[in-house]
Amino acid sequence: MTTGESRHWPVSAVPAAYLRPGTGSFTEFLATAEPHLLPGGATAPPELSHGTTIVALTCADGVVMAGDRRATMGNIIAQRDIEKVFIADSHSAIGIAGTAGIAVEMVRLFRLELEHYEKIEGVRLSLDGKANRLATMIRGNLGAAMQGLAVIPLFAGLEESTAAGPAGPGRIFSYDVAGGRYEEHDYSAVGSGSLFARSALKKRYEPGSDIAGTVRAAVEALYDAADDDSATGGPDVTRRIFPVVVAVTANGAVRWSDDAVGAVSEAVLAGRMLHPGG
Repeated sequence: MTTGESRHWPVSAVPAAYLRPGTGSFTEFLATAEPHLLPGGATAPPELSHGTTIVALTCADGVVMAGDRRATMGNIIAQRDIEKVFIADSHSAIGIAGTAGIAVEMVRLFRLELEHYEKIEGVRLSLDGKANRLATMIRGNLGAAMQGLAVIPLFAGLEESTAAGPAGPGRIFSYDVAGGRYEEHDYSAVGSGSLFARSALKKRYEPGSDIAGTVRAAVEALYDAADDDSATGGPDVTRRIFPVVVAVTANGAVRWSDDAVGAVSEAVLAGRMLHPGG
């Protein structure tokens, strides 16, 4: 084929699954056309890294989600700067705990699922609709979860403002390995350090706090989780590795810069030098 020459594939060469009309679910299409591309669809290697602690808190302006950066492989630190909190779409965020490789694949597929639905249906899913779609995806991973390859996400966001009314309040959804969906109130945490993070939030959470105060509470909770859970990484000032923080408000989902989170983390560390227990 010469330079500039285009190649046209005959319709007969395109798999039938790509030509059939489908629903607004990209996951259902993928399960029919390319099931091996779904999370958990391929054979997992014997050594797997795991993500750990994620927290989410509602606030006056919406919701804040934050996650530490450590991934472990047994008693080994597999990665110090893994990202576990992502912007799902314009007004929601998702955090992951569990088998890191499958979890990251699931996040990518979930984000594509939301985009695909909007393109096919011409409207965006409601927040409850997004939470339900994620529950369905987790349920589809149940077979892998029963083999120890579990993914436990945390989902948060708010309804966008429309002509019918203003944006809704911040909401948080947690899940179990079977795809059970549960709406949390005020705050929640998942991962190996979640017990310690929840205990910290029980003392530090202030309903109606502003974004800055809520981010501070989230970083404090992650610090306490790292203090008692070896799989959770605390702020690493030497390497400039700090938690990933996403704030979702009526104006949209925004990831805080490393410098901004670093300033909060350094303030937390300074406070702990005087009061180690917080």
